[in-house]
Amino acid sequence: MRSVAVVSVGRSDYSIYRPLLRRLAGHQEVELRVLASGMHLEERFGMTVNLVKKDGFPVSARVPMLQAEDTPEAVARAMGAGVTGFAGVFASSRPDLLVVLGDRYEMFAAALAAVPFNIPILHLHGGELSEGAMDDRLRHGLTKMSHLHGVATETYRRRVIQLGEEPWRVTCCGALSLDNLLSLQRLPRSELERRFQLDLSTPPLLVTLHPTTSEFEAAGPQADALLDALRQAGRPVIFTMPNADMAGTVIRERIVRFCDTNPSARWVENFGPEGYFSILGEVGAMIGNSSSGLLEAPSFALPVVNIGSRQKGRLRAANVIDVPEFAPDAILAALQKALTPEFRAIAAGHETFFGDGHASEKLLELIVRTPLDHRLLDKTFHDLPQS
Repeated sequence: MRSVAVVSVGRSDYSIYRPLLRRLAGHQEVELRVLASGMHLEERFGMTVNLVKKDGFPVSARVPMLQAEDTPEAVARAMGAGVTGFAGVFASSRPDLLVVLGDRYEMFAAALAAVPFNIPILHLHGGELSEGAMDDRLRHGLTKMSHLHGVATETYRRRVIQLGEEPWRVTCCGALSLDNLLSLQRLPRSELERRFQLDLSTPPLLVTLHPTTSEFEAAGPQADALLDALRQAGRPVIFTMPNADMAGTVIRERIVRFCDTNPSARWVENFGPEGYFSILGEVGAMIGNSSSGLLEAPSFALPVVNIGSRQKGRLRAANVIDVPEFAPDAILAALQKALTPEFRAIAAGHETFFGDGHASEKLLELIVRTPLDHRLLDKTFHDLPQS
């Protein structure tokens, strides 16, 4: 029996993890533990740890770390609280393998706490870039603390090796979130409308705006520019709410005010995996700066307007229109282009870079079959061949 601890810190990573969690929970050689932290444990973000429990996964530890504010000092203090909290978890019950995902500072805290305990770490979605965010540095830091890597594309595999990881440690498995498209039962439109109090008679715009952490001081003006463009567009809008990043509250407050004064605008704190993947099939376009527009939206042939630098460096398909600056006129022009029949046809002929929806199978094999021995733990820096 192999104890596998999976760190989940909010709605976004949980919806990605869920296909893998199901496979781990059903495997006779695995003892699954979910370590919940971050936004999962906060009422203001919907207490989404309850979704994990509702799905039947064992939440074996809760590590509170978020602070009341979202300033740089508060984020740094949250990271410190996370390291301390996860250290206590590992001291009382050391897992055989720790699984972390992506680039969140909460994940970084968990991995950092695991280092002195010599716990093998599997990192998912390494090798990617988000050059407009501090997350970029955290992701590469997670790569260097980890012993195994499940990456989404061959480009990302090469990049992890470029960071000095031995090639045998890096598995290209595809994007785990796409497994949801094969396994989830999508909600009918009527159920979406009832559950989330929406009117989907006209396909709305789905908007997600997160702070760009490398320029968080500009979060307010950036949100104002996007909201100005949406006001001019005059279409129904559904907002999902921002992450617990620096200046997230600034964006959140503006979204709430916008919805209070615009009858055709709604905000949803948490759709849950079924709700989110179901709503992607109902909307007319996505707009904002979420990685979901680059990762999941192509599978729905959904036009995406990606604004600003937050996703700079990520691979993107032909369904994405990039708007480099938060300028209302440029955002509105891109949105109008995205909604044309011509561009929708381009989006429908998308090329996906992110696999075939079977990543969880490959990751399960990696987790169950990899020997947890000194070869795994004793890392050697892999130098690239001299040109």
